[in-house]
Amino acid sequence: MIVAGVMSGTSADGINVALVRITFSSRGQAGTPNLHFLTHAEYPYPKQVRGAVLAAMNSPKASVADLARLNFLLAELYADAVLATQRRFRLKAELVGCHGQTLYHQGERASFLGRKLAVTCQTGEGAVVAARVGVPVVSDFRPADMAAGGKGAPLVPFLDFLLYRDPRVGRIVQNIGGIANLTAIPAGSTSNRVKAFDTGPGNMVIDGVTQRLFGKQYDRDGRISGSGSVLDRVINDIMRGPFFRRKPPKTAGREEFGREFASEFIKRCGRVDKRDIVATATSLTARSIADALRRFVLRPTGRFRDVIVSGGGACNPTFMAMLANELRPLGLQIRSSDEFGLPSEAKEAVAFALLAFQTWNRKPSNVPSATGAKRPAILGKISYA
Repeated sequence: MIVAGVMSGTSADGINVALVRITFSSRGQAGTPNLHFLTHAEYPYPKQVRGAVLAAMNSPKASVADLARLNFLLAELYADAVLATQRRFRLKAELVGCHGQTLYHQGERASFLGRKLAVTCQTGEGAVVAARVGVPVVSDFRPADMAAGGKGAPLVPFLDFLLYRDPRVGRIVQNIGGIANLTAIPAGSTSNRVKAFDTGPGNMVIDGVTQRLFGKQYDRDGRISGSGSVLDRVINDIMRGPFFRRKPPKTAGREEFGREFASEFIKRCGRVDKRDIVATATSLTARSIADALRRFVLRPTGRFRDVIVSGGGACNPTFMAMLANELRPLGLQIRSSDEFGLPSEAKEAVAFALLAFQTWNRKPSNVPSATGAKRPAILGKISYA
């Protein structure tokens, strides 16, 4: 069947839609999913919508009425994006997997009104998307994993394991969206040996300081960071923080590396050239990835050769050069997900198309060794057209 995957990430810059043909590799539903990428499209959020999304993410007190409106508004935009992609490429989806926009994610249990809870909130009403597109929609993927004792993230490792496992080569799949996350797949491993977790900021801090200091949404092609100098003292101080020392499984979001972190980051840098601050934010992402690999992946898990990079950060040449410089002493070779037939910017949308296919066929798609869940779980909620 053809499945549309819809993703809007923590950077809140817009909507990614991927169309994928998925079948089972053997008769019936007992086989492994066989995935064939068809096409991909991106749609930026209108400026006012992005502003509303970021305000909801960063607000300590949000209006219930505005959250309800945003839930239905984003659903309309997701439906428009799927319909536009179908018209553009003359394809028709039979199922939609819609991640929604994460407004809040707290993977660690914390006290609230007498109970310890881990919670998450993705917005974008699946019933509206189903009604507009005219096919069933699977949405709200994270709560089922959390109900099973997991952190609700990362969920992309199910796709990573399917696409990149190899009997002879250990591979690390590194995604750089707003948050950076990795999936470590030892050579010849089964899914219960996969390790996956968030390594820290991806583009989020880079974008935050670029917006604050230069009034630009992001550092296009790494031009600003490429003309600055890295402040090593700032990075060394930040890397002593509790998130980077905490053992996996672990997740991060705007709660850790959002607006408040970016403001504090700028203060830490002091009175220096603004370009140096963006360069330092870019280096922080590269260093935190390498540090996570050294601490939690390379020694305890086994030998690895490839680091397969995807996400928006893969389009930043300055960042990629910094990452290559950090990984070279570790004996790791950088490769792009494009080499494996999947455009880096489409990967997360493809992942939620795959997860929706699994849910539709009543099959689990979390990876407990990655999320910390006690058991495999069928993810998401189905809305019928």
